[in-house]
Amino acid sequence: MRPYLKFLSELEENNHKEWMDANKKWYLECKGEFLEDVGVILKGLAEWEPAFEAFKPKDCVFRQNRDVRFSANKDPYKINFAAYFSPKGKKSEGPGYYLHIQPGQSFIGGGIWMPMGETLKKIRKEIDYSGAELKKIEEEKDFKNTFGEIKGEKLKTSPRDFSADHEFIDHLKLKSFTVSTALRDEEIESGQFIQLALSGFRIMRPFQDFLSKAIEEVEDGSGIL
Repeated sequence: MRPYLKFLSELEENNHKEWMDANKKWYLECKGEFLEDVGVILKGLAEWEPAFEAFKPKDCVFRQNRDVRFSANKDPYKINFAAYFSPKGKKSEGPGYYLHIQPGQSFIGGGIWMPMGETLKKIRKEIDYSGAELKKIEEEKDFKNTFGEIKGEKLKTSPRDFSADHEFIDHLKLKSFTVSTALRDEEIESGQFIQLALSGFRIMRPFQDFLSKAIEEVEDGSGIL
């Protein structure tokens, strides 16, 4: 049984340094086991994406400490465990796979959240050219049953340079391009979430590939003309 949810529930109720210091051993035990689970996920991802072979679990896991400098919430610690798997690293603008563990709110997800202006333009350009491909990915049975539809905050009007009656206007209006599906607490505690995450990540791979293709730089000049 995984100890994550019990620890995180206690942390939510006692989100201060004194409690964390007093329970440091428990935290380190949970963190160590989470790193092991992330390592299993990395190994699974590497079976179809060799770039992940170069990563260690610590490269993918987020810090527990919160950055409170610009936040009204001054709680010092995050009340979840999370990991992000991107072939180009945790800080890459490219798409990635996300695992979030929190009592009653665990999920897996993926895609790109709130990309910068130039990256967003590239994605919209790819949708303009190849929106039918994205729509086909979204409507694939396993994808639809697992994630529903591609989601994200939307513009209220059509983006610049695209008409309101564009065939793929719903996707062009998106400012984020993400998918997610919930994990139950019992799936976290039993460890079943590892295989569920890998299964979900594999299903979303064509979506990730579409986003990667959209934003990758053309380094050899091919595809310009």
